[in-house]
Amino acid sequence: MSSDPYVGPPIVPANLHRHDPTPSAASAASIYHNPIIERIQGTDFACLLTYMEEESVVPGAVVVEQGAADRALFFVAEGQMRLRRGGLDLGVLGPGEQFGELGLMCGHPRAATVEAETPAVLLHLRKDAWDKMCEDHPHEALRFAESLLADVGRKLTDMTDRVDLLLKERLVPRRSMVRVRMNDRLHWVKTGTPLRALLPTVVDGMPVVAGLIDYKPVPLNMQVTSDATLAPLTISHWEGRLIYRHSAALLLLEAANHINPSMELVIGPSIGFAQIVWVPGASHEELDTLAPKLEAAMRDLAHLDTPFRVEHWSVEEATSHFRERGWDEAAHLLQTQRSTYVPLVSCGFVYAIGMGPTLPSALPIHGFHVERRGDSLLLYHGDEMPGPRPEEPVSPRPSGDITLGDRRMANSHLEWLEKMGVDSVGAFNEFCISGKVAHIIRISEGFQEKQLGAIADAVASREGVRVVCVAGPSSSGKTTFLKRLTIQLSINGLNPIGISLDDYYVDRDKTVKDEHGEYDFEAIEALNLELLQDHLHRLLAGEKVRTAKYDFQTGKSDPSGGPELTFGPKDILMLEGIHGLNPRLVGSAIPPEAIYRIFLNPMTALPFDRLSRVNVSDVRLLRRIVRDRHQRGHGAADSIARWPSVRRGERNHIFPFLPHADVVFDSALIYELSVLKVFADRYLLEVPQHHPAYVTAFRLRNLIDRFVTIYPDHVPPTSLLREFIGGSGFEY
Repeated sequence: MSSDPYVGPPIVPANLHRHDPTPSAASAASIYHNPIIERIQGTDFACLLTYMEEESVVPGAVVVEQGAADRALFFVAEGQMRLRRGGLDLGVLGPGEQFGELGLMCGHPRAATVEAETPAVLLHLRKDAWDKMCEDHPHEALRFAESLLADVGRKLTDMTDRVDLLLKERLVPRRSMVRVRMNDRLHWVKTGTPLRALLPTVVDGMPVVAGLIDYKPVPLNMQVTSDATLAPLTISHWEGRLIYRHSAALLLLEAANHINPSMELVIGPSIGFAQIVWVPGASHEELDTLAPKLEAAMRDLAHLDTPFRVEHWSVEEATSHFRERGWDEAAHLLQTQRSTYVPLVSCGFVYAIGMGPTLPSALPIHGFHVERRGDSLLLYHGDEMPGPRPEEPVSPRPSGDITLGDRRMANSHLEWLEKMGVDSVGAFNEFCISGKVAHIIRISEGFQEKQLGAIADAVASREGVRVVCVAGPSSSGKTTFLKRLTIQLSINGLNPIGISLDDYYVDRDKTVKDEHGEYDFEAIEALNLELLQDHLHRLLAGEKVRTAKYDFQTGKSDPSGGPELTFGPKDILMLEGIHGLNPRLVGSAIPPEAIYRIFLNPMTALPFDRLSRVNVSDVRLLRRIVRDRHQRGHGAADSIARWPSVRRGERNHIFPFLPHADVVFDSALIYELSVLKVFADRYLLEVPQHHPAYVTAFRLRNLIDRFVTIYPDHVPPTSLLREFIGGSGFEY
């Protein structure tokens, strides 16, 4: 082999057939140090050049398509070419590198798609030219073929070595068969069998969206590698719905990337039946145009059965990837990552931090709908409709839809946090690490106190208001909110008087029952509305009234067993309970203009990245778990087990009446998960692994693990959080 590099113009013997356009001298020089070319002599290279052609390609041009049967070998002379296989990014090829060896030599279908990342110049050897070279110059062609195959062999050896290293890291050898328990029966299965081959696709008419290995949720394409207990997780379970909705949101991000890779699209908070989606900088007209495009792109990806993948990247590689793409939230979060590797999820080119299982593919996602609402988009989930994929998108319109207009305080909260630089969980963690814990607690509490004062001012300034009704879901902080609001109203010269709605329950044996035949204490019919409204009417008329009293031990109501009350001109009645927003509570006893209704709920949730954020219902559940275990002796398993019933009561008795609220108070404290973590981590560990609540307990532990721990020393005694962790300055 010649030791002198060939860098001059192509040496073309007179008897060789020329193919135009002939590669330039610069292009020939750029590929000369390719390992394949270096193995052949300079004259062999000159011979090869006469059968090659040069072409220029523009960015985005697809040179070869995965699965295509065209036959050509390409060398990169200038620029960069991007390789992708099945949506997986395989990296970039630069000057001097080649692709398409197997396509040329044996007609193998293209294993990957190659497109121009930048303006590029390629030299290609097509099959007809190669056949001509073999016919005209067999010796030169043979030497080139030997060099080409030697390079393919080298690549195969390198790949084998890397796979061997990965296998050794997985502690081989492993057994060829493992035992799995399903439905209380033991089965022997081959090691590496995916869950989807072992579990049913539908259970009781509900699609299976994930599997449980030893009660931990995993994707259906997860392989069984050890003895385990297996079970299906369907969309009927709230954990299954979370997986479905998380997958649908990831599909939306991928659809946006297909429409415009530079589009900035952020998955916002959940509002139960839909997800808010932000497109920064987009006008109403642009959102109106974008919504149907996104929906169509999602449907196309679903029909193609686009696979969802989980890849484990090094933290450094993932951090670099997110910073390059402007996902600063994700990059910040990885700074406190415990492991050296992080799971990333994708269904194409968009990667997000893995927060749990996804569907194995996009095919089961159906019934979704995308539309503009105000300054945002809404992604309707459509996950309540099992069965075949509908031909037309379903657009549900639930009653009591207050999706965006009543998030003013939450939006103000987010704007304030962004000004502080705390716009994500990762940024919050960095803020805490920098020694500003006490500062962020004081600012968070001050923000809530300011909002409380504003509500008290609104009540005092509205002429004729005599009753304040407060409603909120479980663990929203209603009790402490009322006590703090009472103080603020007193500052405004009013005298708040409270009546407990619990004292107006009907006798237990007269309580209505639910569809399961159990007493439904959350139904409004469980209250003696006639008695309550009579007392309210008489109080506001200036009469002296002895209120009711309910004995929870005997289940009996005493209509006049409570304290005696009178109502003066500066008095204002405070009613708190699940039905506070329902007009039926007071009926005609009080004119509508005399009532001020407040809805209370944690609403501000920081994002982890553009796909995932803290779910406010998880915040409430963690509050409840800590309170019940810390103060009432009820275990986390019991709190989690009761949660579906609690949520069902909220959906039936609170949320349909949200449009009646005069104001919405965001009871979220941005630092609270870091404090709740101190208590919740151990309480969640107490949930037995075989208990049905373990699935949720496992996910919640992973959630709080992403927050820097804050001990409760700096939490003030008047904080809403004290209602759950103890140490409150108020008496309950």
